[in-house]
Amino acid sequence: MSRLAQTHGLTDIQEEILSTVRDFVDKEIIPVATELEHRDEYPTQIVEGLKELGLFGLMIPEEYGGLGESLLTYALCVEEIARGWMSVSGIINTHFIVAYMLKQHGTQEQREYFLPRMATGEVRGAFSMSEPALGSDVSAISTKGVKVGDEYALTGQKMWLTNGGSSTLVAVLCRTDEGHPEGTAPHKSMTTFLVEKEPGFGEVRPGLTIPGKIEKMGYKGVDTTEMILDGLRIPANRVLGGTTGRGFYQMMDGVEVGRVNVAARGCGVAQRAFELGVSYAQQRHTFGKAIAQHQAIQFKLAEMATKVEAAHAMMVNAARKKDSGERNDLEAGMAKYLASEYCKEVVEDAFRIHGGYGFSKEYEIERLYREAPMLLIGEGTAEIQKMIIGRRLLEEYRFQG
Repeated sequence: MSRLAQTHGLTDIQEEILSTVRDFVDKEIIPVATELEHRDEYPTQIVEGLKELGLFGLMIPEEYGGLGESLLTYALCVEEIARGWMSVSGIINTHFIVAYMLKQHGTQEQREYFLPRMATGEVRGAFSMSEPALGSDVSAISTKGVKVGDEYALTGQKMWLTNGGSSTLVAVLCRTDEGHPEGTAPHKSMTTFLVEKEPGFGEVRPGLTIPGKIEKMGYKGVDTTEMILDGLRIPANRVLGGTTGRGFYQMMDGVEVGRVNVAARGCGVAQRAFELGVSYAQQRHTFGKAIAQHQAIQFKLAEMATKVEAAHAMMVNAARKKDSGERNDLEAGMAKYLASEYCKEVVEDAFRIHGGYGFSKEYEIERLYREAPMLLIGEGTAEIQKMIIGRRLLEEYRFQG
């Protein structure tokens, strides 16, 4: 185990889980990740292995067949998985957010129906807020859910669904004006619907189409898609929590823990980049000695290691705060912002250490260099994180004039 990014105060069970995941990553993910990524191939065997380890139910309560672990345990597992291949951690993250939203906000019937099958990975989750013209302005969504008898008809277009094709359950945020008078704040007239579907592409159920995968610069393997809703009928008992108008708050709660996850992914990718950089620096020789012996490279390694350590500490702090039951949007925003920015910088420094070879697809750092930018955007851009952080700081440090 490396000296960097250690987490103190873990239980024996947490240590055992992390050791198992780390071993799985080293043996089953790292050796095949680059090849699968270059082919943009879904990692079916890896996902089956994660099912066997119970990771799809890591945070689902034991009463529903899960392991009942903390957000901290989950985040540390994600860090290890992202160290192997970030796309795999993305497959788990969207599933985890939907399971978390069900656990926190679902009706008893919804929890009993979905969570046991989500714990085994039989039901795989995705969630959908964004739309083609939306960007970060969630309050401007145009996809609508209209009450028709005992059902709702959903119509609109969604964008950037991770697991859009492979999932069988999608939590979809829609506008529902029914029951909300004109002039109601936009975020108070949104509802989360639990949409069941078949895996695959094309028309996966009447009124619901998942077009083919979006071609991306990085973050390959995992399927990222659009979703088209054309009068899709959903029974009223598939409104998350049973009451309309609460969708915005439910989604933001899910995204908050998702930000801890993205921070953990940034930590994992940065750790792998450091490992690759420090290893290559000791193998590559110039001017009669290993480049690691040149002061310029030592300075770079020192900066990289410090960033890895700092990002990990902030991620752990954000997870522990959420586990304690306290509000953690400030800590999660800081962790996500710092970890994603530092990840980009550490990866670029490792790329520079590799010199011309870093530009070759034969070297793993080339893949990491294309993956890191996604973390700057996922679960809210750096600008969104700064807005959240700034507002919370003004609440905490209100001027007493």
